[in-house]
Amino acid sequence: MKNFIITLVFAFVSTAFYAQGAFDKFDGQDDVTSVLVNKKMFDILSKVKVDPSDKEAQQYMSLIKKLDNLKVFTTKNAKIEADMKLSADKYIKTANLEELMRINDSGKNVKIYVKSGATDSKIRELFMFIDGAKNEETVLLSLTGNFDLNEISLLTDKMQLPGGSDLKKASKGKK
Repeated sequence: MKNFIITLVFAFVSTAFYAQGAFDKFDGQDDVTSVLVNKKMFDILSKVKVDPSDKEAQQYMSLIKKLDNLKVFTTKNAKIEADMKLSADKYIKTANLEELMRINDSGKNVKIYVKSGATDSKIRELFMFIDGAKNEETVLLSLTGNFDLNEISLLTDKMQLPGGSDLKKASKGKK
């Protein structure tokens, strides 16, 4: 019985440490561009000295301290796009996300979802999926932390994220 309990505990601990995220399968694939930024990198970035008179830089540094992970995957490969769409749809259903906005423009479908924090404007996760129109990239983005939705446009400007203009629309839409 003791061995069974030890084995069970070990299985849970190892699963917690080594479990892949819902979209990690796209990292390292041919025809997929990946951007992965973890908490440690955000911590390092938050320690960069900025001019105290530069209010925008101060706001950016304040936001960086609130972020945990950023994952962005882009592709133009039709097979991978289909797999990303299936993965995104499954994730949306299981991750307890609420739809923030949806845009359909000339064949380009943008879906933005959030997992709310303590208040309506506080966000624990922002998830965006852009189903690329003809000759445009499909984008899958997940940003986690504890941040204010209204701060997102600043992040998209500084990091030049794919789908940044769509995220700006979302941050202006929910105040």
